[in-house]
Amino acid sequence: MSEYLPGIIWLLVLLVVNAFFVGAEFAVISARRSQIEPRAQAGSRAAQTTLWAMEHATLMLATSQLGITVCSLLILNVSEPAIHHLLEIPLAHTPLSPETVTVVAFVVALGLVTFLHVVFGEMVPKNISFSVPTAAALILAPPLVFVARMFKPVIWSLNGIANGILRLFRVTPKDEANSTYSLDEVATIVAQSTREGVLVDGSGTLTAVVEFTAKTVGDVEVPLGDLVVLSSTVTPAQIQQAVAEHGYSRYLLTANGEPNGYLHIKDVMDLAGSAYTAAVPAKRVRRLAAVRRDSELEDALATMRRGGSHIARVLDDTGGTTGVIFLEDIVEELVGEVQDATTR
Repeated sequence: MSEYLPGIIWLLVLLVVNAFFVGAEFAVISARRSQIEPRAQAGSRAAQTTLWAMEHATLMLATSQLGITVCSLLILNVSEPAIHHLLEIPLAHTPLSPETVTVVAFVVALGLVTFLHVVFGEMVPKNISFSVPTAAALILAPPLVFVARMFKPVIWSLNGIANGILRLFRVTPKDEANSTYSLDEVATIVAQSTREGVLVDGSGTLTAVVEFTAKTVGDVEVPLGDLVVLSSTVTPAQIQQAVAEHGYSRYLLTANGEPNGYLHIKDVMDLAGSAYTAAVPAKRVRRLAAVRRDSELEDALATMRRGGSHIARVLDDTGGTTGVIFLEDIVEELVGEVQDATTR
Protein backbone atom coordinates (compact mmCIF):
# COMPACT_ATOMS: atom_id res chain seq x y z
CA MET A 1 0.00 0.00 0.00
CA SER A 2 2.75 2.44 1.02
CA GLU A 3 4.56 1.97 -2.30
CA TYR A 4 1.54 3.45 -4.13
CA LEU A 5 1.11 6.41 -1.74
CA PRO A 6 3.53 8.71 -3.64
CA GLY A 7 1.43 8.28 -6.78
CA ILE A 8 -1.72 9.31 -4.91
CA ILE A 9 0.07 12.32 -3.42
CA TRP A 10 1.37 13.31 -6.86
CA LEU A 11 -2.16 13.05 -8.22
CA LEU A 12 -3.44 15.53 -5.62
CA VAL A 13 -0.49 17.90 -6.16
CA LEU A 14 -0.81 17.81 -9.93
CA LEU A 15 -4.56 18.38 -9.76
CA VAL A 16 -3.96 21.51 -7.66
CA VAL A 17 -1.25 22.79 -10.04
CA ASN A 18 -3.44 22.07 -13.06
CA ALA A 19 -6.35 23.87 -11.41
CA PHE A 20 -4.09 26.86 -10.81
CA PHE A 21 -3.11 27.15 -14.48
CA VAL A 22 -6.72 26.71 -15.65
CA GLY A 23 -8.06 29.25 -13.15
CA ALA A 24 -5.30 31.76 -13.96
CA GLU A 25 -5.89 31.41 -17.70
CA PHE A 26 -9.60 32.15 -17.49
CA ALA A 27 -9.14 34.84 -14.81
CA VAL A 28 -6.76 36.87 -16.98
CA ILE A 29 -9.19 36.70 -19.90
CA SER A 30 -12.39 37.27 -17.89
CA ALA A 31 -11.24 40.07 -15.55
CA ARG A 32 -12.33 43.59 -16.43
CA ARG A 33 -9.59 46.13 -16.88
CA SER A 34 -11.86 48.86 -15.47
CA GLN A 35 -11.93 47.06 -12.10
CA ILE A 36 -8.20 46.33 -12.00
CA GLU A 37 -6.86 49.75 -13.04
CA PRO A 38 -8.17 51.72 -9.99
CA ARG A 39 -6.46 49.24 -7.65
CA ALA A 40 -3.23 49.48 -9.64
CA GLN A 41 -3.34 53.28 -9.52
CA ALA A 42 -3.90 53.07 -5.76
CA GLY A 43 -0.56 51.25 -5.45
CA SER A 44 -1.60 47.60 -5.27
CA ARG A 45 1.32 45.46 -6.47
CA ALA A 46 -0.97 42.52 -7.19
CA ALA A 47 -3.19 44.74 -9.34
CA GLN A 48 -0.20 46.17 -11.21
CA THR A 49 1.09 42.68 -11.97
CA THR A 50 -2.41 41.55 -12.98
CA LEU A 51 -2.68 44.52 -15.32
CA TRP A 52 0.63 43.54 -16.92
CA ALA A 53 -0.67 40.00 -17.35
CA MET A 54 -3.82 41.30 -19.05
CA GLU A 55 -1.71 43.42 -21.40
CA HIS A 56 0.34 40.31 -22.33
CA ALA A 57 -2.56 37.88 -22.55
CA THR A 58 -1.02 35.68 -25.25
CA LEU A 59 2.07 35.08 -23.11
CA MET A 60 -0.14 34.18 -20.17
CA LEU A 61 -2.13 31.80 -22.35
CA ALA A 62 1.07 30.16 -23.55
CA THR A 63 2.26 29.75 -19.95
CA SER A 64 -1.07 28.31 -18.85
CA GLN A 65 -1.31 25.90 -21.76
CA LEU A 66 2.23 24.68 -21.17
CA GLY A 67 1.49 24.13 -17.49
CA ILE A 68 -1.82 22.37 -18.20
CA THR A 69 -0.22 20.08 -20.80
CA VAL A 70 2.68 19.10 -18.52
CA CYS A 71 0.34 18.44 -15.59
CA SER A 72 -2.02 16.35 -17.72
CA LEU A 73 0.83 14.17 -19.01
CA LEU A 74 2.29 13.69 -15.54
CA ILE A 75 -1.10 12.77 -14.09
CA LEU A 76 -1.54 10.03 -16.65
CA ASN A 77 2.04 8.76 -16.40
CA VAL A 78 2.52 8.93 -12.62
CA SER A 79 -0.85 8.75 -10.92
CA GLU A 80 -2.77 6.39 -13.18
CA PRO A 81 -0.30 3.47 -12.79
CA ALA A 82 -0.37 3.85 -8.99
CA ILE A 83 -4.17 3.69 -8.87
CA HIS A 84 -4.16 0.93 -11.46
CA HIS A 85 -1.90 -1.33 -9.36
CA LEU A 86 -3.71 -0.36 -6.16
CA LEU A 87 -7.01 -1.56 -7.63
CA GLU A 88 -5.47 -4.84 -8.71
CA ILE A 89 -5.02 -5.88 -5.05
CA PRO A 90 -8.74 -6.26 -4.17
CA LEU A 91 -9.64 -7.41 -7.68
CA ALA A 92 -7.13 -10.24 -7.40
CA HIS A 93 -9.36 -11.88 -4.75
CA THR A 94 -12.25 -12.09 -7.23
CA PRO A 95 -12.90 -14.96 -9.61
CA LEU A 96 -11.69 -12.80 -12.51
CA SER A 97 -8.67 -13.95 -14.47
CA PRO A 98 -5.41 -12.00 -14.13
CA GLU A 99 -5.83 -10.58 -17.64
CA THR A 100 -9.38 -9.41 -16.83
CA VAL A 101 -8.24 -7.93 -13.52
CA THR A 102 -5.58 -5.91 -15.35
CA VAL A 103 -8.08 -4.60 -17.89
CA VAL A 104 -10.75 -3.76 -15.28
CA ALA A 105 -8.21 -2.04 -13.03
CA PHE A 106 -6.89 0.00 -15.97
CA VAL A 107 -10.37 1.10 -17.09
CA VAL A 108 -11.48 2.06 -13.57
CA ALA A 109 -8.20 3.89 -12.87
CA LEU A 110 -8.37 5.76 -16.16
CA GLY A 111 -12.00 6.72 -15.57
CA LEU A 112 -11.29 7.88 -12.01
CA VAL A 113 -8.24 9.94 -13.00
CA THR A 114 -10.13 11.45 -15.94
CA PHE A 115 -13.07 12.35 -13.68
CA LEU A 116 -10.83 14.01 -11.07
CA HIS A 117 -8.85 15.82 -13.76
CA VAL A 118 -11.88 17.17 -15.64
CA VAL A 119 -13.94 18.14 -12.58
CA PHE A 120 -11.38 19.35 -10.05
CA GLY A 121 -8.53 20.20 -12.40
CA GLU A 122 -10.58 21.94 -15.13
CA MET A 123 -14.23 22.72 -14.50
CA VAL A 124 -14.15 23.85 -10.86
CA PRO A 125 -11.29 26.39 -11.28
CA LYS A 126 -12.74 27.60 -14.59
CA ASN A 127 -16.16 28.23 -13.04
CA ILE A 128 -14.59 30.01 -10.06
CA SER A 129 -12.69 32.33 -12.39
CA PHE A 130 -15.87 33.06 -14.33
CA SER A 131 -17.84 33.73 -11.14
CA VAL A 132 -15.32 36.03 -9.42
CA PRO A 133 -12.93 37.10 -12.22
CA THR A 134 -11.48 40.15 -10.46
CA ALA A 135 -10.63 38.35 -7.22
CA ALA A 136 -9.33 35.31 -9.10
CA ALA A 137 -7.13 37.46 -11.33
CA LEU A 138 -5.62 39.37 -8.40
CA ILE A 139 -4.77 36.08 -6.66
CA LEU A 140 -3.70 33.91 -9.61
CA ALA A 141 -2.17 36.35 -12.11
CA PRO A 142 0.94 37.32 -10.05
CA PRO A 143 2.19 33.72 -9.61
CA LEU A 144 1.37 33.03 -13.28
CA VAL A 145 3.54 36.00 -14.28
CA PHE A 146 6.30 34.62 -12.03
CA VAL A 147 6.14 31.25 -13.81
CA ALA A 148 6.13 32.99 -17.21
CA ARG A 149 9.27 34.94 -16.33
CA MET A 150 10.96 31.86 -14.88
CA PHE A 151 10.47 29.94 -18.13
CA LYS A 152 10.68 33.02 -20.34
CA PRO A 153 12.82 31.52 -23.15
CA VAL A 154 10.48 28.55 -23.58
CA ILE A 155 7.27 30.64 -23.29
CA TRP A 156 8.46 33.34 -25.68
CA SER A 157 9.61 30.74 -28.19
CA LEU A 158 6.28 28.90 -28.14
CA ASN A 159 4.34 32.17 -28.35
CA GLY A 160 6.52 33.39 -31.21
CA ILE A 161 5.98 30.18 -33.17
CA ALA A 162 2.21 30.40 -32.62
CA ASN A 163 2.13 34.05 -33.74
CA GLY A 164 4.22 33.19 -36.78
CA ILE A 165 1.74 30.51 -37.80
CA LEU A 166 -1.09 33.03 -37.40
CA ARG A 167 0.69 35.49 -39.69
CA LEU A 168 1.03 32.79 -42.33
CA PHE A 169 -2.77 32.72 -42.41
CA ARG A 170 -2.85 36.56 -42.49
CA VAL A 171 -4.21 36.81 -38.97
CA THR A 172 -2.74 39.61 -36.85
CA PRO A 173 -1.98 38.31 -33.34
CA LYS A 174 -2.93 40.46 -30.35
CA ASP A 175 -1.24 40.64 -26.98
CA GLU A 176 -4.22 42.06 -25.10
CA ALA A 177 -7.83 40.98 -24.99
CA ASN A 178 -10.14 43.58 -26.52
CA SER A 179 -11.62 45.79 -23.77
CA THR A 180 -13.47 48.26 -25.98
CA TYR A 181 -17.02 48.03 -27.26
CA SER A 182 -18.80 49.13 -30.40
CA LEU A 183 -21.95 51.23 -30.28
CA ASP A 184 -24.15 48.19 -30.92
CA GLU A 185 -22.39 46.28 -28.14
CA VAL A 186 -22.93 49.17 -25.70
CA ALA A 187 -26.62 49.24 -26.62
CA THR A 188 -26.85 45.50 -26.00
CA ILE A 189 -25.07 45.86 -22.64
CA VAL A 190 -27.48 48.61 -21.55
CA ALA A 191 -30.53 46.59 -22.65
CA GLN A 192 -29.30 43.39 -20.98
CA SER A 193 -28.32 45.18 -17.75
CA THR A 194 -31.73 46.84 -17.62
CA ARG A 195 -33.51 43.51 -18.10
CA GLU A 196 -31.41 41.90 -15.35
CA GLY A 197 -32.24 44.73 -12.95
CA VAL A 198 -28.64 45.84 -12.36
CA LEU A 199 -29.16 49.10 -14.26
CA VAL A 200 -32.11 51.47 -13.85
CA ASP A 201 -32.66 53.89 -16.73
CA GLY A 202 -35.91 55.43 -15.53
CA SER A 203 -35.51 58.62 -17.56
CA GLY A 204 -34.37 56.76 -20.66
CA THR A 205 -31.25 58.93 -20.87
CA LEU A 206 -28.84 56.04 -21.48
CA THR A 207 -31.02 54.62 -24.23
CA ALA A 208 -31.38 58.09 -25.73
CA VAL A 209 -27.61 58.58 -25.78
CA VAL A 210 -27.14 55.33 -27.70
CA GLU A 211 -29.90 56.18 -30.16
CA PHE A 212 -28.62 59.76 -30.46
CA THR A 213 -25.38 58.62 -32.07
CA ALA A 214 -27.33 56.74 -34.75
CA LYS A 215 -29.52 59.70 -35.80
CA THR A 216 -28.85 62.26 -38.50
CA VAL A 217 -29.75 65.90 -38.94
CA GLY A 218 -32.58 64.91 -41.28
CA ASP A 219 -34.26 63.00 -38.44
CA VAL A 220 -34.89 66.16 -36.38
CA GLU A 221 -34.89 68.81 -39.11
CA VAL A 222 -37.82 71.28 -39.23
CA PRO A 223 -38.95 72.15 -42.81
CA LEU A 224 -39.08 75.83 -43.69
CA GLY A 225 -42.82 75.60 -44.30
CA ASP A 226 -43.44 74.63 -40.65
CA LEU A 227 -41.63 77.66 -39.25
CA VAL A 228 -42.72 81.12 -38.22
CA VAL A 229 -40.33 83.24 -40.28
CA LEU A 230 -39.86 86.99 -40.43
CA SER A 231 -38.36 89.26 -43.04
CA SER A 232 -34.73 90.31 -42.75
CA THR A 233 -36.06 93.91 -42.53
CA VAL A 234 -38.19 93.13 -39.47
CA THR A 235 -38.62 95.81 -36.81
CA PRO A 236 -38.57 95.38 -33.02
CA ALA A 237 -42.29 96.23 -33.02
CA GLN A 238 -43.00 93.36 -35.40
CA ILE A 239 -40.91 90.99 -33.28
CA GLN A 240 -42.92 92.02 -30.21
CA GLN A 241 -46.12 91.32 -32.10
CA ALA A 242 -44.77 87.87 -33.17
CA VAL A 243 -43.88 87.04 -29.57
CA ALA A 244 -47.35 88.05 -28.42
CA GLU A 245 -48.95 85.90 -31.13
CA HIS A 246 -46.70 82.80 -31.15
CA GLY A 247 -44.65 83.02 -27.98
CA TYR A 248 -41.36 81.81 -29.46
CA SER A 249 -38.12 83.34 -28.21
CA ARG A 250 -36.18 82.95 -31.49
CA TYR A 251 -37.27 83.80 -35.03
CA LEU A 252 -35.72 82.88 -38.34
CA LEU A 253 -35.10 85.75 -40.76
CA THR A 254 -35.31 85.26 -44.51
CA ALA A 255 -34.42 87.29 -47.59
CA ASN A 256 -35.86 86.22 -50.96
CA GLY A 257 -37.06 83.00 -49.34
CA GLU A 258 -33.61 81.99 -48.04
CA PRO A 259 -32.69 82.02 -44.33
CA ASN A 260 -29.95 84.51 -43.61
CA GLY A 261 -29.96 84.77 -39.81
CA TYR A 262 -32.12 84.72 -36.71
CA LEU A 263 -33.02 86.95 -33.78
CA HIS A 264 -33.60 86.28 -30.11
CA ILE A 265 -36.09 88.53 -28.35
CA LYS A 266 -33.37 89.80 -25.99
CA ASP A 267 -31.47 91.11 -29.04
CA VAL A 268 -34.06 93.88 -29.52
CA MET A 269 -35.43 94.50 -26.03
CA ASP A 270 -33.31 97.63 -25.54
CA LEU A 271 -34.40 99.28 -28.81
CA ALA A 272 -36.83 102.14 -28.27
CA GLY A 273 -37.98 105.36 -29.83
CA SER A 274 -37.34 105.60 -33.57
CA ALA A 275 -35.29 102.39 -33.45
CA TYR A 276 -38.42 100.53 -32.26
CA THR A 277 -40.13 101.00 -35.63
CA ALA A 278 -36.99 100.82 -37.80
CA ALA A 279 -35.40 97.69 -39.20
CA VAL A 280 -33.26 95.79 -36.71
CA PRO A 281 -29.58 96.69 -37.27
CA ALA A 282 -27.74 94.02 -39.26
CA LYS A 283 -25.07 93.71 -36.58
CA ARG A 284 -27.71 92.41 -34.16
CA VAL A 285 -28.80 89.57 -36.43
CA ARG A 286 -27.25 86.28 -35.33
CA ARG A 287 -25.41 84.13 -37.83
CA LEU A 288 -26.84 80.78 -38.88
CA ALA A 289 -24.60 77.73 -38.79
CA ALA A 290 -24.81 75.37 -41.76
CA VAL A 291 -24.94 71.57 -41.55
CA ARG A 292 -25.55 68.85 -44.09
CA ARG A 293 -28.79 66.90 -43.95
CA ASP A 294 -27.00 63.53 -43.78
CA SER A 295 -24.60 64.59 -41.00
CA GLU A 296 -24.75 62.81 -37.65
CA LEU A 297 -26.40 64.71 -34.83
CA GLU A 298 -23.24 64.84 -32.71
CA ASP A 299 -21.40 66.48 -35.62
CA ALA A 300 -24.16 69.06 -36.00
CA LEU A 301 -24.09 69.71 -32.26
CA ALA A 302 -20.33 70.28 -32.36
CA THR A 303 -20.70 72.69 -35.30
CA MET A 304 -23.38 74.72 -33.53
CA ARG A 305 -21.44 74.83 -30.28
CA ARG A 306 -18.30 76.08 -32.02
CA GLY A 307 -20.23 78.95 -33.59
CA GLY A 308 -22.42 79.63 -30.56
CA SER A 309 -25.50 79.23 -32.78
CA HIS A 310 -28.94 78.09 -31.56
CA ILE A 311 -30.20 77.45 -35.10
CA ALA A 312 -28.48 75.88 -38.10
CA ARG A 313 -29.49 75.85 -41.73
CA VAL A 314 -29.83 72.33 -43.19
CA LEU A 315 -28.33 71.81 -46.65
CA ASP A 316 -28.97 68.99 -49.11
CA ASP A 317 -26.46 67.43 -51.52
CA THR A 318 -26.83 70.35 -53.96
CA GLY A 319 -26.28 73.03 -51.31
CA GLY A 320 -29.94 74.06 -51.19
CA THR A 321 -31.69 74.79 -47.91
CA THR A 322 -34.26 72.16 -46.90
CA GLY A 323 -35.01 73.41 -43.39
CA VAL A 324 -33.38 74.27 -40.10
CA ILE A 325 -32.38 72.44 -36.96
CA PHE A 326 -32.75 73.91 -33.47
CA LEU A 327 -30.27 73.33 -30.67
CA GLU A 328 -33.11 72.47 -28.31
CA ASP A 329 -34.30 69.75 -30.69
CA ILE A 330 -30.87 68.13 -30.52
CA VAL A 331 -30.85 68.39 -26.72
CA GLU A 332 -34.33 66.84 -26.60
CA GLU A 333 -32.92 63.70 -28.23
CA LEU A 334 -30.78 63.28 -25.12
CA VAL A 335 -32.88 64.53 -22.21
CA GLY A 336 -36.45 64.52 -23.48
CA GLU A 337 -38.90 67.34 -24.11
CA VAL A 338 -37.52 70.87 -23.65
CA GLN A 339 -40.21 73.55 -23.51
CA ASP A 340 -39.51 77.14 -24.58
CA ALA A 341 -40.55 79.24 -21.58
CA THR A 342 -42.22 81.84 -23.83
CA THR A 343 -44.12 79.40 -26.08
CA ARG A 344 -47.90 79.76 -26.12
